[in-house]
Amino acid sequence: MLYCFVSKFKIWASMIKLEHSVFALPFAYIGMLWAAQGKPGWSTFIFLTLAMVAVRSFAMTFNRIADLEYDRENHRTSNRPLVTGEISLRDAYIFLAGTGLIFILSCFMLNPLCLYLAVPALLWSAIYSYSKRYTHLCHFFLGSVLGLAPIAGWIAYDPSFALPPFLLFWGVLFWVAGFDILYSCQDAGFDQEKSLHSIPGKYGLDTAFTLAGFCHVNASIFILMAGAAMGAGWLYYLVWLVISVILLIEHRIISPANLQKINVSFFTLNGLVAVLLFAGVLADLFI
Repeated sequence: MLYCFVSKFKIWASMIKLEHSVFALPFAYIGMLWAAQGKPGWSTFIFLTLAMVAVRSFAMTFNRIADLEYDRENHRTSNRPLVTGEISLRDAYIFLAGTGLIFILSCFMLNPLCLYLAVPALLWSAIYSYSKRYTHLCHFFLGSVLGLAPIAGWIAYDPSFALPPFLLFWGVLFWVAGFDILYSCQDAGFDQEKSLHSIPGKYGLDTAFTLAGFCHVNASIFILMAGAAMGAGWLYYLVWLVISVILLIEHRIISPANLQKINVSFFTLNGLVAVLLFAGVLADLFI
């Protein structure tokens, strides 16, 4: 029975790419810690974590359902659990409803503002899945979804709007858009064939790399500005410098002619960006 549970868990974790939570969750925690000056309390921490995991699971499941036909035809995505039948479409819809409900209940437990924004947040995370059918700005649309994480973290503790999480919103938006443009280079030919809108598919890989670089320069600037708006100390700026170097390395290890290390660039280095910034905020608050 335990083996069966573990096996099922791995399949579901694979479908929603659970390990990619590292891209958004640290930024939600940063917003929460900034709002609370490092002392948010266990209740806020627990329900924010539940809300973030739930909304991300909802968004990924919705995306897998919406893109099922494309995933069947794309060699890179043909082994996804919904395509192979390891997870049924019926079970995916049940999971979608369950994670959406958990998100709304978690927001209810946080504060009224979080509850009022719960359904719009779910809708925004879902609509992204269709953006690639209509606009080349889909990469920035995805960035805006993840960019809400620091704002969500802030209002989870303090139901008001402030400058630092909004600046970090733009930092995350450009950071995500940049690495999503790079990652989409793998599917440029498929996107062209299926008339899907992506920057690599429309403008080619050279232009895509240039725009991704532009995005990451902006990401670095906005992350710097967010720290300045919070009155961060030197440890934050040291981490910001390391992150900026990592973003530069990301563009050095791959090129339009060589995408061999795209997974290292996409997951390993970008995972480091989120974790290191979170560590920098912790160090700045408590050291």
